[in-house]
Amino acid sequence: MRANTFLGWAAAVSGVAIVAAGFGASASAATATANLGVSATVTNNCTISTSAVAFGSYDPVVAHASTDLDSSGTVTVACTKGASSTVGLGLGSNASGSTRRMSDGGSNYLTYELYQDNGRTTVWGTAGAGLYSPGAAPSKAARNFTVYGRVTSNQDVPAGTYNDTVVATVNF
Repeated sequence: MRANTFLGWAAAVSGVAIVAAGFGASASAATATANLGVSATVTNNCTISTSAVAFGSYDPVVAHASTDLDSSGTVTVACTKGASSTVGLGLGSNASGSTRRMSDGGSNYLTYELYQDNGRTTVWGTAGAGLYSPGAAPSKAARNFTVYGRVTSNQDVPAGTYNDTVVATVNF
């Protein structure tokens, strides 16, 4: 029986040695490294929104017989930082040639104009000098640009509600 005990003990010690050898092999394993590339592409993008140029009441008989009716609205543009853009305003749904007009829904029209400046000297259009060029975006934050509107005085129009729709476009 003693021999069996010794053999059992010898087998147990031998098993521990094999397990220990297994741990020693993985503890001294080699390593390798590689670089993982990470990339993204940022493209120029812009959004545009508007707030209306609401002229209010036009009185062709007294108040605006000799005085223009002025108002303003806003074009809001947000672009990728550093993106250069231009902003154009179309002639509207009721234009006649290059003349912007509001319609009463019938055959009556009230002419008006939209400008880039408070002095109302630079017409805001869709090409060339008519495009507004705000310069490169300093950040992605939205920027507001005032649209200066004018209904010229002394127009002979009937009473009614006059409207027009102008398409605002940002080019980038």
